[in-house]
Amino acid sequence: MNIEEFQSKLFDAAHSSGFTETEIYYEKKEVFGCQIYQGEIDQYEIAEDGGVSFRGIFNGKMGYAYSEKIDEGSIPFLLESAKENTQILNEEEREEVFAGSSHYEKRNFFSESLNKVTIPEKIKFIQDVEREILAADPRIVATDTCQIRTEALTRFLINNKGLSLSDRVNYLYLILEVIAKEAEETKSAYTFHVTKDFHSLDAKAIAQKVVDETLSQLGARNIASKDYPILLRNDAAASLLYTFSANFSAENTQAGISALKDKLGVAIAADKITIVDDPFLEDGLASRTFDSEGVASKKLTLVDSGTLTSLLHNRKTAEKDRTETTGHAHKDSYKSAVKVGPSNLFIEPSTTSFENLLASIDEGVLITNLSGLHSGTNLVSGDFSVAANGFYVKDGKIQYPVNLMTIAGNFYQMLHDVEEVGSDLTFPLLPVGSPSLLIKSLSVTVE
Repeated sequence: MNIEEFQSKLFDAAHSSGFTETEIYYEKKEVFGCQIYQGEIDQYEIAEDGGVSFRGIFNGKMGYAYSEKIDEGSIPFLLESAKENTQILNEEEREEVFAGSSHYEKRNFFSESLNKVTIPEKIKFIQDVEREILAADPRIVATDTCQIRTEALTRFLINNKGLSLSDRVNYLYLILEVIAKEAEETKSAYTFHVTKDFHSLDAKAIAQKVVDETLSQLGARNIASKDYPILLRNDAAASLLYTFSANFSAENTQAGISALKDKLGVAIAADKITIVDDPFLEDGLASRTFDSEGVASKKLTLVDSGTLTSLLHNRKTAEKDRTETTGHAHKDSYKSAVKVGPSNLFIEPSTTSFENLLASIDEGVLITNLSGLHSGTNLVSGDFSVAANGFYVKDGKIQYPVNLMTIAGNFYQMLHDVEEVGSDLTFPLLPVGSPSLLIKSLSVTVE
Protein backbone atom coordinates (compact mmCIF):
# COMPACT_ATOMS: atom_id res chain seq x y z
CA MET A 1 0.00 0.00 0.00
CA ASN A 2 1.48 3.37 -0.97
CA ILE A 3 1.44 6.29 1.43
CA GLU A 4 -1.29 8.22 -0.44
CA GLU A 5 -3.70 5.25 -0.34
CA PHE A 6 -2.87 4.60 3.32
CA GLN A 7 -3.44 8.25 4.23
CA SER A 8 -6.85 8.30 2.54
CA LYS A 9 -8.06 5.18 4.33
CA LEU A 10 -6.64 6.37 7.67
CA PHE A 11 -8.30 9.78 7.46
CA ASP A 12 -11.67 8.25 6.49
CA ALA A 13 -11.49 5.87 9.44
CA ALA A 14 -10.37 8.66 11.78
CA HIS A 15 -13.30 10.87 10.77
CA SER A 16 -15.73 7.98 11.37
CA SER A 17 -14.13 7.41 14.79
CA GLY A 18 -14.69 10.98 15.96
CA PHE A 19 -11.40 12.69 15.11
CA THR A 20 -11.95 16.27 13.94
CA GLU A 21 -8.39 17.10 12.79
CA THR A 22 -5.91 14.58 11.41
CA GLU A 23 -2.30 14.54 10.25
CA ILE A 24 0.24 11.93 9.20
CA TYR A 25 4.01 12.27 9.08
CA TYR A 26 5.76 9.62 6.99
CA GLU A 27 9.48 9.01 6.92
CA LYS A 28 11.69 6.53 5.09
CA LYS A 29 15.46 6.29 5.59
CA GLU A 30 17.65 4.22 3.28
CA VAL A 31 21.20 3.47 4.39
CA PHE A 32 24.22 1.78 2.85
CA GLY A 33 27.42 1.38 4.85
CA CYS A 34 30.66 -0.48 4.32
CA GLN A 35 33.83 -0.61 6.40
CA ILE A 36 37.09 -1.95 5.00
CA TYR A 37 40.00 -3.52 6.87
CA GLN A 38 43.12 -4.68 5.03
CA GLY A 39 41.33 -4.66 1.72
CA GLU A 40 38.43 -6.82 2.84
CA ILE A 41 34.88 -5.94 3.87
CA ASP A 42 34.86 -5.80 7.66
CA GLN A 43 31.31 -4.47 8.18
CA TYR A 44 28.43 -4.18 5.73
CA GLU A 45 24.99 -2.67 6.07
CA ILE A 46 21.99 -2.18 3.82
CA ALA A 47 18.96 -0.99 5.75
CA GLU A 48 15.63 0.64 5.21
CA ASP A 49 13.83 2.09 8.19
CA GLY A 50 10.65 4.07 8.30
CA GLY A 51 7.07 4.38 9.32
CA VAL A 52 4.24 6.76 9.95
CA SER A 53 3.10 8.86 12.89
CA PHE A 54 -0.48 10.02 13.32
CA ARG A 55 -1.75 13.09 15.14
CA GLY A 56 -5.43 13.81 15.63
CA ILE A 57 -7.87 15.87 17.70
CA PHE A 58 -10.31 13.70 19.65
CA ASN A 59 -12.73 15.27 22.16
CA GLY A 60 -10.77 18.52 21.91
CA LYS A 61 -7.38 16.95 22.73
CA MET A 62 -4.44 15.95 20.55
CA GLY A 63 -3.51 12.28 20.44
CA TYR A 64 -0.38 10.69 19.01
CA ALA A 65 0.56 7.24 17.72
CA TYR A 66 3.04 5.67 15.30
CA SER A 67 3.53 2.44 13.37
CA GLU A 68 6.29 0.90 11.29
CA LYS A 69 3.74 -0.80 9.04
CA ILE A 70 1.95 0.99 6.24
CA ASP A 71 -1.07 -1.31 5.83
CA GLU A 72 -4.75 -1.48 6.65
CA GLY A 73 -4.06 -3.48 9.81
CA SER A 74 -2.21 -0.51 11.30
CA ILE A 75 -5.18 1.86 11.00
CA PRO A 76 -7.24 0.60 14.01
CA PHE A 77 -4.07 0.44 16.10
CA LEU A 78 -3.12 4.05 15.29
CA LEU A 79 -6.59 5.38 16.03
CA GLU A 80 -7.06 3.52 19.31
CA SER A 81 -3.55 4.40 20.49
CA ALA A 82 -4.09 8.08 19.66
CA LYS A 83 -7.39 8.09 21.58
CA GLU A 84 -5.70 6.59 24.63
CA ASN A 85 -2.90 9.12 24.32
CA THR A 86 -5.33 12.05 24.61
CA GLN A 87 -5.94 11.07 28.24
CA ILE A 88 -2.44 12.08 29.35
CA LEU A 89 -2.51 15.56 27.80
CA ASN A 90 -2.52 18.42 30.29
CA GLU A 91 -5.65 20.55 30.18
CA GLU A 92 -3.58 23.68 29.49
CA GLU A 93 -1.89 22.12 26.45
CA ARG A 94 -4.18 22.89 23.55
CA GLU A 95 -2.86 21.90 20.15
CA GLU A 96 -4.17 21.94 16.62
CA VAL A 97 -3.15 20.61 13.23
CA PHE A 98 -1.47 23.35 11.17
CA ALA A 99 -3.34 24.39 8.03
CA GLY A 100 -0.20 25.49 6.18
CA SER A 101 2.02 28.48 5.41
CA SER A 102 1.28 30.92 2.61
CA HIS A 103 4.45 30.04 0.69
CA TYR A 104 6.92 27.16 0.50
CA GLU A 105 10.30 27.34 -1.21
CA LYS A 106 10.88 24.98 -4.14
CA ARG A 107 14.24 23.35 -3.50
CA ASN A 108 15.94 20.10 -4.47
CA PHE A 109 18.25 18.49 -1.92
CA PHE A 110 18.32 15.07 -3.60
CA SER A 111 21.13 14.09 -5.96
CA GLU A 112 19.94 11.66 -8.63
CA SER A 113 23.57 11.21 -9.68
CA LEU A 114 24.54 10.06 -6.19
CA ASN A 115 21.50 7.81 -6.03
CA LYS A 116 22.68 5.99 -9.17
CA VAL A 117 26.14 5.14 -7.81
CA THR A 118 26.28 1.36 -7.45
CA ILE A 119 27.30 -0.55 -4.34
CA PRO A 120 30.34 -2.11 -6.11
CA GLU A 121 31.51 1.41 -7.06
CA LYS A 122 31.28 2.54 -3.44
CA ILE A 123 33.09 -0.53 -2.13
CA LYS A 124 35.88 -0.21 -4.70
CA PHE A 125 36.34 3.47 -3.82
CA ILE A 126 36.74 2.88 -0.09
CA GLN A 127 39.16 0.01 -0.85
CA ASP A 128 41.16 2.42 -3.01
CA VAL A 129 41.23 4.95 -0.16
CA GLU A 130 42.55 2.37 2.30
CA ARG A 131 45.18 1.17 -0.16
CA GLU A 132 46.38 4.75 -0.69
CA ILE A 133 46.50 5.34 3.07
CA LEU A 134 48.61 2.26 3.79
CA ALA A 135 50.98 2.98 0.89
CA ALA A 136 51.51 6.65 1.76
CA ASP A 137 54.14 6.31 4.50
CA PRO A 138 55.84 3.39 6.31
CA ARG A 139 54.87 4.92 9.67
CA ILE A 140 51.19 4.30 8.88
CA VAL A 141 50.50 0.89 10.39
CA ALA A 142 46.72 0.45 10.14
CA THR A 143 43.32 1.99 9.69
CA ASP A 144 41.10 1.88 12.74
CA THR A 145 38.10 3.07 10.70
CA CYS A 146 37.80 3.19 6.92
CA GLN A 147 34.12 3.60 6.15
CA ILE A 148 31.87 4.82 3.36
CA ARG A 149 28.20 5.47 3.96
CA THR A 150 25.26 6.86 2.01
CA GLU A 151 21.94 7.97 3.48
CA ALA A 152 18.70 9.05 1.82
CA LEU A 153 15.70 10.44 3.69
CA THR A 154 12.18 10.90 2.32
CA ARG A 155 9.49 12.80 4.29
CA PHE A 156 5.78 13.39 3.74
CA LEU A 157 3.41 15.47 5.87
CA ILE A 158 -0.30 15.40 4.98
CA ASN A 159 -3.33 16.63 6.92
CA ASN A 160 -7.08 16.95 6.47
CA LYS A 161 -6.83 20.72 6.10
CA GLY A 162 -5.46 20.36 2.57
CA LEU A 163 -1.73 20.42 3.34
CA SER A 164 0.47 17.94 1.45
CA LEU A 165 4.26 18.34 1.64
CA SER A 166 7.29 16.23 0.75
CA ASP A 167 11.08 16.46 0.91
CA ARG A 168 14.01 14.25 -0.10
CA VAL A 169 17.66 14.60 0.87
CA ASN A 170 20.68 12.36 0.36
CA TYR A 171 24.42 12.50 0.88
CA LEU A 172 27.57 10.38 1.09
CA TYR A 173 30.22 10.53 3.76
CA LEU A 174 33.56 8.96 4.57
CA ILE A 175 34.92 8.39 8.07
CA LEU A 176 38.62 7.65 8.34
CA GLU A 177 40.75 7.00 11.42
CA VAL A 178 44.39 6.09 10.90
CA ILE A 179 47.13 4.80 13.23
CA ALA A 180 50.78 5.82 12.91
CA LYS A 181 53.76 4.49 14.84
CA GLU A 182 57.30 5.81 15.16
CA ALA A 183 59.73 4.21 17.62
CA GLU A 184 57.68 3.77 20.81
CA GLU A 185 55.12 6.46 19.99
CA THR A 186 51.70 5.57 18.57
CA LYS A 187 49.20 8.20 17.44
CA SER A 188 45.90 8.24 15.61
CA ALA A 189 43.83 10.89 13.85
CA TYR A 190 40.37 11.13 12.37
CA THR A 191 38.98 12.92 9.32
CA PHE A 192 35.67 12.99 7.49
CA HIS A 193 34.40 13.93 4.05
CA VAL A 194 30.80 14.73 3.05
CA THR A 195 29.53 15.16 -0.51
CA LYS A 196 26.67 14.66 -2.93
CA ASP A 197 29.10 14.37 -5.86
CA PHE A 198 30.63 10.90 -5.74
CA HIS A 199 32.51 11.36 -9.01
CA SER A 200 34.41 14.37 -7.63
CA LEU A 201 36.04 12.23 -4.94
CA ASP A 202 39.79 11.68 -5.23
CA ALA A 203 40.96 8.61 -3.27
CA LYS A 204 44.61 9.69 -3.22
CA ALA A 205 43.87 13.23 -2.02
CA ILE A 206 41.46 12.03 0.67
CA ALA A 207 44.00 9.45 1.85
CA GLN A 208 46.80 12.02 1.95
CA LYS A 209 44.70 14.35 4.09
CA VAL A 210 44.17 11.79 6.85
CA VAL A 211 47.76 10.54 6.59
CA ASP A 212 49.11 14.08 7.02
CA GLU A 213 46.74 14.66 9.95
CA THR A 214 47.95 11.46 11.64
CA LEU A 215 51.67 11.93 11.05
CA SER A 216 51.44 15.50 12.35
CA GLN A 217 50.59 14.07 15.79
CA LEU A 218 53.98 12.33 16.13
CA GLY A 219 56.65 13.97 18.27
CA ALA A 220 54.25 15.44 20.82
CA ARG A 221 55.69 17.45 23.72
CA ASN A 222 54.46 19.14 26.86
CA ILE A 223 53.94 22.87 27.18
CA ALA A 224 53.48 25.03 30.26
CA SER A 225 49.97 24.90 31.70
CA LYS A 226 48.51 28.42 31.52
CA ASP A 227 46.07 30.61 29.58
CA TYR A 228 46.88 30.79 25.87
CA PRO A 229 45.39 32.47 22.81
CA ILE A 230 43.51 29.66 21.07
CA LEU A 231 42.89 28.97 17.39
CA LEU A 232 39.93 26.60 17.43
CA ARG A 233 39.98 24.78 14.09
CA ASN A 234 36.69 24.68 12.22
CA ASP A 235 35.74 21.08 13.03
CA ALA A 236 36.56 21.49 16.72
CA ALA A 237 34.67 24.80 16.85
CA ALA A 238 31.64 23.17 15.20
CA SER A 239 31.60 20.31 17.71
CA LEU A 240 31.69 22.77 20.63
CA LEU A 241 28.92 24.91 19.11
CA TYR A 242 26.84 21.77 18.51
CA THR A 243 27.16 20.79 22.17
CA PHE A 244 25.66 24.11 23.28
CA SER A 245 23.29 24.63 20.33
CA ALA A 246 20.25 23.37 22.28
CA ASN A 247 20.47 26.55 24.37
CA PHE A 248 19.19 28.48 21.35
CA SER A 249 15.94 26.49 21.61
CA ALA A 250 12.97 28.28 23.18
CA GLU A 251 12.09 24.96 24.82
CA ASN A 252 15.21 25.28 26.96
CA THR A 253 14.79 28.97 27.77
CA GLN A 254 11.18 28.34 28.81
CA ALA A 255 12.34 25.42 30.98
CA GLY A 256 14.95 27.67 32.64
CA ILE A 257 17.89 25.50 31.53
CA SER A 258 19.46 27.92 29.06
CA ALA A 259 21.57 30.95 29.91
CA LEU A 260 19.93 32.71 26.96
CA LYS A 261 16.64 33.16 28.81
CA ASP A 262 15.53 36.83 28.62
CA LYS A 263 18.59 37.72 26.52
CA LEU A 264 16.87 38.81 23.28
CA GLY A 265 18.41 42.11 22.20
CA VAL A 266 21.46 41.55 24.41
CA ALA A 267 25.05 41.17 23.16
CA ILE A 268 26.00 37.54 23.87
CA ALA A 269 29.08 37.39 21.63
CA ALA A 270 31.74 39.51 19.96
CA ASP A 271 30.50 41.66 17.09
CA LYS A 272 32.35 39.39 14.64
CA ILE A 273 29.93 36.56 15.47
CA THR A 274 26.77 36.09 13.41
CA ILE A 275 24.92 32.79 13.81
CA VAL A 276 22.31 31.75 11.27
CA ASP A 277 20.12 28.73 10.60
CA ASP A 278 19.78 28.10 6.86
CA PRO A 279 17.50 25.21 5.84
CA PHE A 280 18.24 25.75 2.15
CA LEU A 281 21.94 24.84 1.96
CA GLU A 282 22.34 22.57 -1.07
CA ASP A 283 24.84 20.31 0.70
CA GLY A 284 23.40 20.66 4.21
CA LEU A 285 22.83 17.52 6.25
CA ALA A 286 19.50 18.84 7.57
CA SER A 287 18.19 20.87 4.64
CA ARG A 288 14.40 21.04 4.31
CA THR A 289 11.53 23.14 2.99
CA PHE A 290 9.16 22.50 5.91
CA ASP A 291 9.44 21.61 9.57
CA SER A 292 7.84 18.71 11.44
CA GLU A 293 4.59 20.64 11.91
CA GLY A 294 4.33 21.62 8.25
CA VAL A 295 5.49 25.22 8.75
CA ALA A 296 7.49 26.63 5.83
CA SER A 297 11.22 26.75 6.49
CA LYS A 298 13.08 30.03 6.22
CA LYS A 299 16.57 31.34 6.85
CA LEU A 300 16.85 32.76 10.36
CA THR A 301 19.47 34.95 12.01
CA LEU A 302 19.87 34.00 15.67
CA VAL A 303 22.85 36.19 16.53
CA ASP A 304 23.49 39.33 14.49
CA SER A 305 26.95 40.87 14.98
CA GLY A 306 27.03 39.51 18.53
CA THR A 307 23.43 40.37 19.54
CA LEU A 308 20.86 37.65 20.19
CA THR A 309 17.98 38.43 17.82
CA SER A 310 15.92 35.22 17.87
CA LEU A 311 15.47 31.80 19.40
CA LEU A 312 14.36 28.63 17.64
CA HIS A 313 10.61 28.10 17.99
CA ASN A 314 7.97 25.56 17.12
CA ARG A 315 4.28 26.51 17.30
CA LYS A 316 3.89 25.57 20.97
CA THR A 317 6.93 27.51 22.22
CA ALA A 318 5.98 30.49 20.05
CA GLU A 319 2.52 30.61 21.62
CA LYS A 320 4.05 30.57 25.10
CA ASP A 321 6.38 33.46 24.22
CA ARG A 322 3.63 35.29 22.33
CA THR A 323 5.60 35.32 19.12
CA GLU A 324 5.54 33.48 15.80
CA THR A 325 7.05 30.08 15.11
CA THR A 326 10.39 30.20 13.29
CA GLY A 327 9.67 26.90 11.55
CA HIS A 328 11.90 24.80 13.79
CA ALA A 329 9.58 22.03 14.91
CA HIS A 330 11.70 18.88 14.84
CA LYS A 331 11.19 15.13 15.16
CA ASP A 332 14.19 12.85 15.66
CA SER A 333 12.21 10.26 13.71
CA TYR A 334 8.61 9.39 12.91
CA LYS A 335 8.46 7.75 16.37
CA SER A 336 9.35 10.95 18.21
CA ALA A 337 7.24 13.73 19.64
CA VAL A 338 7.56 17.20 18.13
CA LYS A 339 10.38 19.21 19.74
CA VAL A 340 12.50 22.18 18.67
CA GLY A 341 15.63 21.71 16.59
CA PRO A 342 17.84 23.44 14.02
CA SER A 343 18.25 22.73 10.34
CA ASN A 344 21.75 23.86 9.29
CA LEU A 345 22.93 26.14 12.10
CA PHE A 346 26.34 27.79 11.77
CA ILE A 347 28.59 30.73 12.50
CA GLU A 348 28.87 32.82 9.34
CA PRO A 349 32.38 32.71 7.85
CA SER A 350 34.48 35.76 7.04
CA THR A 351 37.00 36.19 4.22
CA THR A 352 40.02 35.59 6.48
CA SER A 353 41.88 32.37 5.65
CA PHE A 354 42.97 29.81 8.23
CA GLU A 355 46.57 30.57 7.29
CA ASN A 356 46.12 34.25 8.11
CA LEU A 357 44.52 33.41 11.46
CA LEU A 358 47.47 31.18 12.29
CA ALA A 359 50.02 33.79 11.16
CA SER A 360 48.53 36.35 13.56
CA ILE A 361 49.42 34.34 16.70
CA ASP A 362 52.61 35.32 18.54
CA GLU A 363 52.29 32.41 20.96
CA GLY A 364 49.28 30.16 21.36
CA VAL A 365 47.68 26.79 20.80
CA LEU A 366 45.89 25.39 17.75
CA ILE A 367 43.12 22.99 18.84
CA THR A 368 42.21 20.38 16.22
CA ASN A 369 40.04 17.94 18.14
CA LEU A 370 37.87 17.89 21.27
CA SER A 371 36.62 14.87 23.18
CA GLY A 372 34.50 14.31 26.28
CA LEU A 373 32.15 17.10 25.24
CA HIS A 374 29.07 15.64 26.88
CA SER A 375 30.65 14.73 30.19
CA GLY A 376 32.86 17.83 30.37
CA THR A 377 30.28 20.51 29.68
CA ASN A 378 27.61 22.22 31.79
CA LEU A 379 24.86 23.22 29.37
CA VAL A 380 23.19 25.54 31.87
CA SER A 381 26.20 27.59 32.97
CA GLY A 382 28.20 27.20 29.76
CA ASP A 383 31.31 25.99 31.61
CA PHE A 384 33.43 23.35 29.87
CA SER A 385 36.57 21.38 30.61
CA VAL A 386 37.35 18.89 27.86
CA ALA A 387 40.22 16.86 26.45
CA ALA A 388 41.88 18.33 23.38
CA ASN A 389 44.50 17.58 20.76
CA GLY A 390 46.48 20.25 19.02
CA PHE A 391 49.71 22.10 18.40
CA TYR A 392 51.92 24.71 19.99
CA VAL A 393 52.13 27.86 17.84
CA LYS A 394 54.97 30.41 17.98
CA ASP A 395 55.57 33.42 15.72
CA GLY A 396 52.63 32.50 13.52
CA LYS A 397 53.82 28.95 12.79
CA ILE A 398 53.02 25.49 14.09
CA GLN A 399 56.02 24.30 16.11
CA TYR A 400 55.06 20.81 17.32
CA PRO A 401 52.11 18.73 18.54
CA VAL A 402 51.22 18.91 22.22
CA ASN A 403 50.53 15.93 24.46
CA LEU A 404 46.89 15.46 25.41
CA MET A 405 45.57 18.69 26.89
CA THR A 406 42.54 19.83 28.83
CA ILE A 407 41.08 23.15 27.75
CA ALA A 408 38.64 24.95 30.01
CA GLY A 409 36.50 28.04 29.82
CA ASN A 410 32.94 29.24 29.47
CA PHE A 411 31.13 28.97 26.15
CA TYR A 412 29.41 32.34 26.44
CA GLN A 413 32.57 34.13 27.54
CA MET A 414 34.39 32.41 24.68
CA LEU A 415 31.88 33.88 22.22
CA HIS A 416 32.66 37.34 23.62
CA ASP A 417 36.39 36.62 23.32
CA VAL A 418 36.37 35.69 19.61
CA GLU A 419 38.85 38.05 17.96
CA GLU A 420 38.66 36.74 14.39
CA VAL A 421 36.48 34.36 12.39
CA GLY A 422 37.86 32.27 9.53
CA SER A 423 36.56 31.61 6.04
CA ASP A 424 36.70 27.80 6.30
CA LEU A 425 33.12 26.86 7.26
CA THR A 426 32.61 23.11 7.77
CA PHE A 427 29.90 20.78 9.05
CA PRO A 428 31.65 17.75 10.66
CA LEU A 429 28.85 15.19 10.13
CA LEU A 430 26.58 17.46 12.18
CA PRO A 431 23.69 19.83 11.47
CA VAL A 432 25.85 22.51 13.14
CA GLY A 433 28.88 24.08 11.49
CA SER A 434 31.58 26.66 12.08
CA PRO A 435 34.67 28.23 10.56
CA SER A 436 37.87 28.40 12.59
CA LEU A 437 37.76 30.84 15.52
CA LEU A 438 40.63 32.85 17.00
CA ILE A 439 39.92 33.25 20.71
CA LYS A 440 41.59 35.69 23.08
CA SER A 441 42.44 32.98 25.63
CA LEU A 442 41.40 29.72 27.25
CA SER A 443 42.97 27.74 30.07
CA VAL A 444 45.24 24.95 28.82
CA THR A 445 46.45 22.19 31.13
CA VAL A 446 48.90 19.46 30.08
CA GLU A 447 49.15 16.52 32.44
